[in-house]
Amino acid sequence: MRHKEIRVFPDPVLREKAQEVKRFDEGIREVIQRMRRIMQEAEGIGLAAPQIGILQRIIVGDTGEERVAIVNPEILQAEGEDVMEEGCLSIPGVYIEIRRPTWIKVRGIDENGDEKEWEIEGLLARVVQHEIDHLNGTLIVDYLSAREYMRFQREYERLMSGDEE
Repeated sequence: MRHKEIRVFPDPVLREKAQEVKRFDEGIREVIQRMRRIMQEAEGIGLAAPQIGILQRIIVGDTGEERVAIVNPEILQAEGEDVMEEGCLSIPGVYIEIRRPTWIKVRGIDENGDEKEWEIEGLLARVVQHEIDHLNGTLIVDYLSAREYMRFQREYERLMSGDEE
C-alpha cells in the first residue's frame, strides 16, 4: 500500500548514503516511532529512514513475530543462503528474487540508546539486510542484471503512469 510519507523510486534521496547517528536523543526515538507508524500504515515489514527522507542510519522491522529498531546497524557476520522474492515500499508493485544470508549478527544501538548485538535469522534477517541496503543507497532493482533492469524500467514506468490520475 502506498503511503504519502514514503519516497518512491526514482526519488534521488533513495540513492543517497545515510549518515551515522552521532548523538542518540529523544529526536531519534521520535524518528523510530514515526517510522514504525508509517511502516504499519503502509502494511510493510521494514523501513529505513531514507525512505521517509531522513538521511540517517536508522532501520525498523516487524515481521509480526519479531520486531527490531537499530540505529547505525553494521553486519558483523552472515551465514547460510536463501533466495526469496522481495518487495519494497519505495518501489510499489515490484517483486524481485534476491539471494541473501539466512542468519546475521548485527551491531548497533537499540531504541533505548544502548549498544547491542543481535543474532537474527529467517525473515527478520532478510528485512534487516534489505533496510541496511537502503542506508547505503542500494535498492532491490540493483540486484537485477542489466537486461532485467531495462525491462523493469519499462514496466515500472507503465505501472506508475497507470497510478497517476
